[in-house]
Amino acid sequence: MPFSEFNTIKAMTETLDIKITKTKHSRLHETDFSNLQFGKTFSDHMFVADYADGEWKDFQIVPYGEISLSPAISALHYGQSFFEGIKAYKHADGQVSVFRPDKNAKRFNKSAERLCMPELPEEVFIQSIAAVVDIDRDWIPSKPHHSMYIRPFMFATDPFLGVTPSATYKYMVLVGPVGPYFSKVLRVKVETHFTRAAEGGMGYAKSSGNYGGSMLPARRATEEGFDQLIWTDAKDHQYIEEMGAANVMFVLDGTLITPSTRDTILDGVTRDTVLTLARGWGMPVEERRVSVAEIIEGAKTGKLTDAFGAGTAATIAPVGSISLNGEEYFLKDPKEREFSQKVLKTLDGIRYGNLPDEHGWNYLV
Repeated sequence: MPFSEFNTIKAMTETLDIKITKTKHSRLHETDFSNLQFGKTFSDHMFVADYADGEWKDFQIVPYGEISLSPAISALHYGQSFFEGIKAYKHADGQVSVFRPDKNAKRFNKSAERLCMPELPEEVFIQSIAAVVDIDRDWIPSKPHHSMYIRPFMFATDPFLGVTPSATYKYMVLVGPVGPYFSKVLRVKVETHFTRAAEGGMGYAKSSGNYGGSMLPARRATEEGFDQLIWTDAKDHQYIEEMGAANVMFVLDGTLITPSTRDTILDGVTRDTVLTLARGWGMPVEERRVSVAEIIEGAKTGKLTDAFGAGTAATIAPVGSISLNGEEYFLKDPKEREFSQKVLKTLDGIRYGNLPDEHGWNYLV
């Protein structure tokens, strides 16, 4: 979808016929913006659309609230459900931008294809987000490191207990204000038994089932005192794949290294953004299989100078230590890490409108 120097999607909402029903009682002034727990506060409105008879229809913005569904819908029984995660930011001049929704739109349809669900036209995806962000723009915090989290998702709605793709679906967009996802340096553990995704599976899709399967090992790691897991390959547990629900990146001997995307690894928007920035700065970049052994060796020798998770929710989440089989290896203070500090400062500058958006990543609403 072509855009000029400054991407703008506000005007595009006029091309999509959306029925808007505004709430009669806003919860905005009842919300404690000084205590925002991630994913627990939602704004006044949400977007809803239905798929039936081979087409998307009934585009609506309605007050946030419960919806009525049959207990037999196939999403509940057979897992036809997936989502995306995006953020909107408020600039100092009051403008609002959504960060790289075009890339999320493409990934949304990759997930749909993998789960045998209908594609959503990219313009509908982007316009639906623009419409609900625009109507609830007053919910976007102005504080540093705060934003509006956007959750587009799709699920199957056929009330039929049969292992077959549904013929009907619902697409929705929820939005709400958020603060920082992580507020501390992370202590992480390399997982050597459980796996997040296997070759030939759906690890590259944002399937709800991927996250459900990660909860038990994540909880066990938390009980051991760790903040996150580093997932490894399902076959031999010798290669690093992701960290928690984010991509993972390392600076090893002066080179930015991250696992190459494959059907077990999510093609992260923040991951792509960091790689683009690094290449623009002339930093050596390698997207390849990353072994656990080389990362542990780098931690031992001091050649591993930076490690962090990269994701929409997590943004840039610094790793303070990595544990493998009971041995813990500590990295230097994140405040002393040149690369990840520069990335975070640059990302914040672009997203909040304080630095030039040379790549056209901000879509103004």
